[in-house]
Amino acid sequence: MQNGSLADDSCRSLPSTSVQVLIAALENAKHKGFENFQNMNPSAGTAARLPKTLPSPSRTGKIAFKVPGTDIDAETWYALYGELSEHVTPLICLHGGPGMAHNYILPCAHLSSAPFSRPVILYDQIGCGNSTHLREKKGDTDFWTSDLFIAELENLQLYFGIKKFDLFGQSWGGMLGALYATKRPAGLYRLIIANSPASLTTWVEVADKLRKELPKDIQETLTRCEEEGKTDTEEYETAMMSFYERHVCRVVPFPDELVQTLDQVKDDDTVYMTMNGPSEFNVIGSLKGWDITPELHKINVPTLLINGNYDEAQDITMEPFFREIPGKVKWVRFPESSHCPHLEETEAFVEAVGNFLTSESS
Repeated sequence: MQNGSLADDSCRSLPSTSVQVLIAALENAKHKGFENFQNMNPSAGTAARLPKTLPSPSRTGKIAFKVPGTDIDAETWYALYGELSEHVTPLICLHGGPGMAHNYILPCAHLSSAPFSRPVILYDQIGCGNSTHLREKKGDTDFWTSDLFIAELENLQLYFGIKKFDLFGQSWGGMLGALYATKRPAGLYRLIIANSPASLTTWVEVADKLRKELPKDIQETLTRCEEEGKTDTEEYETAMMSFYERHVCRVVPFPDELVQTLDQVKDDDTVYMTMNGPSEFNVIGSLKGWDITPELHKINVPTLLINGNYDEAQDITMEPFFREIPGKVKWVRFPESSHCPHLEETEAFVEAVGNFLTSESS
């Protein structure tokens, strides 16, 4: 993992990709109140002194969750880092997928330690990880919806008695977090959208472009497996790994936290297959065509955008968040990262998020 910290003012610059689109966005957003774009710069910052091991949760448990409109009694597993207090705003973290358990975003737990000392809540959305699995619901697009996961998030807040909170969402979690923020929930104080597309149509277009940069034999394997309906084979999985190592996580071998998440979704892909589909290139689930762009003007809290230089969430997939969300929006890009800067440039990631959460201007 890379050591790093926030760049000083001399290092602030526009990301190098999609420059014309982003310059236009910047010109239309001078009122936003932040130094809008920031590339990270390796240096010895506060968060570079992170301990080698993750902090331990102060407690873990399961929350009863009655699935709305059904007779299903489910449970949501959670881990709390630090202690909840009326004087410090907690950070609730939404993992990606859908259906990718919390393990791979465990570095967010570092924010519970000094110097940031924010209470952090990680949890597994139902259908994956340590929460209730519902394999019999595979393919049920009426059941697996964004509204289901928003209801689960609100149930978690009710359980903890949380009145005010910050929200972090990574990939699908950022999509869910943005959707929730458009509803203007009373307790939401700050929003972090990490490595997330505003439109899945654009996401697939970018993924297809990145796919064409893979070795020709890998491209041919992916195409053949998709045409033959063999996306559940080891051959397809091996070919996909070439894409993942370039655009999902560039730490090789993959960190244990990511391996644990991937192993879990391999064991139960109910949610992922129903809502997404076999891969980034083959989004055929209920989220196909998802586009939150027309609703982004409803978000009314300070927002931090995060992506990586090699991210499958390339700048053009995130630009609508910057352009359409009114008020204070900051965008930080990690030069050595792809889709998981929390794993690839952990120290710089923790400092960027921690500074945003503790900034008076936000």
